[in-house]
Order: sequence, then C-alpha cells, then structure tokens
Amino acid sequence: MSDKQKFQALSAPKGVPDYVPPVSPKFLAVREAFTNQAHLAGYQHIELPIFEDTTLFARGVGESTDVVSKEMYTFADRGERSVTLRPEGTAGVMRAVIEHNLDRGQLPIKLNYAGPFFRYERPQAGRYRQLQQVGIEAIGIDDPALDAEVIAVADRSYRSLGLSQFRLELTSLGDANCRPAYREKLQEFLFKLPLDEETRQRAELNPLRVLDDKRPEVQEMTADAPLMLDHLDAGCREHFETVTGLLDDMGVPYVINPRMVRGLDYYTKTCFEFVHDGLGAQSGIGGGGRYDGLMGQLGGQDLSGIGYGLGVDRTLLALEAEGVDLSSLGVDRRVDVYGVALGAAAKKAMAGLVNQLRGAGISTDMAYGDRGLKGAMKGADRAQARFALVLGDQELANGSVAVKNLAEHSQEDVALAQVQEYLAQALA
Repeated sequence: MSDKQKFQALSAPKGVPDYVPPVSPKFLAVREAFTNQAHLAGYQHIELPIFEDTTLFARGVGESTDVVSKEMYTFADRGERSVTLRPEGTAGVMRAVIEHNLDRGQLPIKLNYAGPFFRYERPQAGRYRQLQQVGIEAIGIDDPALDAEVIAVADRSYRSLGLSQFRLELTSLGDANCRPAYREKLQEFLFKLPLDEETRQRAELNPLRVLDDKRPEVQEMTADAPLMLDHLDAGCREHFETVTGLLDDMGVPYVINPRMVRGLDYYTKTCFEFVHDGLGAQSGIGGGGRYDGLMGQLGGQDLSGIGYGLGVDRTLLALEAEGVDLSSLGVDRRVDVYGVALGAAAKKAMAGLVNQLRGAGISTDMAYGDRGLKGAMKGADRAQARFALVLGDQELANGSVAVKNLAEHSQEDVALAQVQEYLAQALA
C-alpha cells in the first residue's frame, strides 16, 4: 500500500471556511475597517474566551432561542464541567464587565471585540458553523442618543468599505413594563392557531420567537398577529421616536419593520438589522439592539446596554455581490518593495537591506532561489509591489541599488546608504 493510499487528504470541518490568498487580504480589510470605525467612536478592545461556562449562554441568550436549544457546541471538559464554544459576543462581554468590575468606573463602558463564533447550523452560502464577527457594546446608560450612535457606527462601517445596496431595518421590542401585556395578547392570538407541538411550546416560552419563524405556513398564520410596536408604553415610544429622530438628523437611512424579531431573547427597546438582498436567503449582514436587564440577569448591577455584531463573512459576500473594488485599501498589494539580487554577494547584501527596510516599517520582500532578472521581476509583479530594488555586481561595486518605480516604469540609481530614506519619502 502506497503512502498516498495510507493517508487520505484532510479538509476543513464542514461549514468552516478557510480564508486564503487572494481572499484573505479582503477578509482582513473588512475586519480592520469595522474595528477602525469602532475605535474612532471611542470603543476599546476586549479579548473574549473562545469558550465559556454553558450556563452563561443558557441564562443570557435564552433557552427558548434556536441558538441555545439547537445550535450550540457544548461539551464536558476533563473536569466534567459543561462548557460551550461562544455562539455570540454580548453575554461574554457582560460576564467580563461584571467579573472585572468595569461597571464601577465611568459610564458608559464602550467595548469592541472581534473573532470567530460557533453555531451548529446547516451550512449554506453565508451561513457557517464558524462565523466571523466584529461587535461593540455600550453599557451602563439608557440614553437613546447612545442607541443612535451605535447604529450610526455600524452604518458607517459598511459604507467605509464602499458597500451601498443594504438597508437598515428598525423596530422597538418594548421593555419589562409594556412587554408582559403584549405577551399576553400575542399568546392569546397564537394559541388559537393550529400550531405544531414544538411551535406551541415556543409560544409558551417566548411568543415573539413564533413571529420569527421562517416557514411560509407559519408566516401566513401569523400575518395578523398583534405587533409590539403598536403596544409600546409612553416611555418606550418616546425612546424609539428620539432614536429615529437622531438617525434622521445624522442622515442615516432606515425603514421601520414592526415584525422584526432578533434571534436572541435579551433584546429590549431599540432593535435593528442590516439587510442585503444580494445574498439570497441569508440576507442579514449584521444587527443588534438594546438589552436592558441582561446584566442583572447575569448577576451584576441592573444596568442597561446596547450593541451590535457585524458579520465579516456575509459582508465579504455582499461586497462581491455589489462588485465593490477594494483595491484602494491595498488588498492586492502584498508588499511595497521587492528586492531582486543577482549573484551570491548581491543576495547577501540584499538580505541585509531587506531586513533594514522592514525594521524601518517598510513592507519588503525579496526573490529567493537562483532565478534571473526576468523571473525575479515576475515575483515583484505578483506581489503588486510599488518599487523593485535590483542589486547586481556592478551596483554593489558602485555602492548603489537600482530603484524601479513599477507604476511609472522609471528607474533611478540610489546609494545603498540612502535607499531607506529615499523609499520612505517615495512611499509617504
């Protein structure tokens, strides 16, 4: 039996995407653009554990949600403790805020996170079992101006990439004062319908979840269901109207969607989703909302909060659907400078020069192997370098290097002692 027959080629787990060149630079560009917008608004980085105590998500996300009941990767560790790969970020952020007493300082606490999250879903385009998100959370103050800020930062994050064919859908889910009465009205309506047993149980636990059912027959049955937006109390209505007024002032376009239900139980008041119709069934590219009461539910102070999670994977698909060119972000350029050495002595000198340039913060690579000038310059083209440095015996003897401007197709001999300064000015 041959080695090839012994060892079968391995592949990534089902539903877990690899990002490799030339796509991976675009992935990084999206993630960095999202993170940059969060930092511009004063949100500081928080690094969360990949897995947490299962109770955190059961209590924080809601046992009636599909995320908890069907989609979590839960297992017992070697100490027989039940742990879960994080399916979302907000519960973990709240746990960290409580544990590290961040809520004892100045409010609101403004935090930003990024990374992979895990849900056991049926894989399809835009729906992965390992999904990548960038999120922010603003915790500690119930101010509609904060809601508007969070939504505006998300909107600007997408637009900073050149994405335009999306829409912001907005609603209010009320709060602990007005939702109980609405819950009774909705359950009264739902229990008159011929629901299957599983859906009826969901209606008992959290009737809003039934309005989120994507099955056409359920959507048809619930078409005339009472809506939370029509049953807000005066305080929640004023809050929502202030949020929409601020968004109008900021020039952030939105549409009111009174039937919108987010997939997590902790949302209250302002709730929103960004939708892109170019993605087919998986059209949501990000969203979030306010979650007053979540911190108290997790054992902390009874402080309010609002945040979002933006999908990096789906945003990449949306950019592709719109044909957005990310070249202005430098995603095609591997390095700015590419060194070509002709001969052993020149290669030794070039290795030192490349190391020097990297130390000065100039992205640099060089040709390896014994390729000639023509073959080595193909490497510079593939790297999308702006400049190529050609060093041979003659240049070495003269103490210089040929600097080729690849965009302008020009060349200039520069003293080796001056090449770092030359390139720094040329790349500025």
